[in-house]
Amino acid sequence: MKNYLSGIKLFIFFLFIAAFQIFAQQEEIETLVNTSHLDNLYQQISVAGKEMGIVHIYANYPDYKYTDAPGEGIACVDDAARAAIFYMKYYEINHDTSSYDKIKMLTNFLLYMQADNGYFYNFIFHDYSKNITGKTSVSEPNWWSWRAIWALSKAENFYLKYDKSFASDILPQLVKAVKVTKKWLIKNESDSTQDFSGFKLPTSLPFGTAADQAAIIVKGFLAYYQATNDTLVRNEAASLCKGIEGMQPNNASYLPYSAFLSWQNTWHMWGNNQAEALLNAGELLSDKDFILKAQKEIWDFYPYLIKANYMSSFTVEHVKDTVVYKDSSKFDQIAYGISPMILACCKSYDATKDAASATVAGLLGCWFFGKNPAGKVMYNVRTGICYDGIKSENEINMNSGAESTIETLFAMLAIEQNPIAKRIVMNYYKENVQNKSE
Repeated sequence: MKNYLSGIKLFIFFLFIAAFQIFAQQEEIETLVNTSHLDNLYQQISVAGKEMGIVHIYANYPDYKYTDAPGEGIACVDDAARAAIFYMKYYEINHDTSSYDKIKMLTNFLLYMQADNGYFYNFIFHDYSKNITGKTSVSEPNWWSWRAIWALSKAENFYLKYDKSFASDILPQLVKAVKVTKKWLIKNESDSTQDFSGFKLPTSLPFGTAADQAAIIVKGFLAYYQATNDTLVRNEAASLCKGIEGMQPNNASYLPYSAFLSWQNTWHMWGNNQAEALLNAGELLSDKDFILKAQKEIWDFYPYLIKANYMSSFTVEHVKDTVVYKDSSKFDQIAYGISPMILACCKSYDATKDAASATVAGLLGCWFFGKNPAGKVMYNVRTGICYDGIKSENEINMNSGAESTIETLFAMLAIEQNPIAKRIVMNYYKENVQNKSE
């Protein structure tokens, strides 16, 4: 009887071990990239018999049903463009057929949203009509027009490879958008500089010093150059890069530690794409100086930000030969602030095999999994939901809209392709998130 009970206990013990192993296997994640939530935000629609795709702008906690932007609309070019670019990157890696279908539909939406002047309207309403009068939607030289050019240029390259007939459909409208943008840039170009609280900055960028917007134009123009070999656009991209360089106070030993200012003497976390734009240009145009300037921000500024547990924005001023912060803010912290830095770091590694940049990318990636001021996991790998932001050390915005979702996926896809960054993030995830409630 004693031997029988011992056998039962041994059996139960091994059963427990087997169950634990199964549980552990279920908990083990295979990839950081989960498109489920973005796929849910995506919707195929028909406008005047034309099939196209949109990405709903907001989805709110706790049920994450579609939510519109009051007075603006249900979906926008800003998000559709980024979603199309993500799906193109994702398809090139995974050859996922559902992603391929979405790329064409989203591209059709961008083409639908182009205005007669060559720029793009941003929002559509519930009836799929264009918002042509809203301040954040009019067809003008602004963020959404730059993102449309970026996405359509990427799509032109993509379809030259996969569907040349559709590429020929895209090109005329893309040429129109690039032509009007190039004309606008040239008209506003200037060799002068202006003093902002002791910082002498170029005025050759969009709206004078808008390095953040210039970075998106650079990415779009470089992709356009790859598709068309248009040397005039190439030269304009290089000129913008020179202006972006001028927005970097060249000293690593004091504030702002080689950061590229976003506009005037202000830096903000969101949309800080300047370093990645310079790295893209440095690689494509064989300009090592662009690469080195971008790496200075990565090596000098990003570690400072991480050590400070991040900042949302700040203004710098020269006061009695000393540089000081003014109006600095720690919050809100959002995925759109972390993602551009990760993309820059991974691009730096791709360009020069710089392990330091890859390491910084990994450390930045841990922000999504709790290494942030709130100590909260911001991205759920199992659902694809990324919360919309950290509002304070005690509060996070648990909604999950298109921008946060797409920018998180940009970051995760880049980390996944970088062996050093991925190892850092996966180790942090396993130690601090896995087998715990997200």
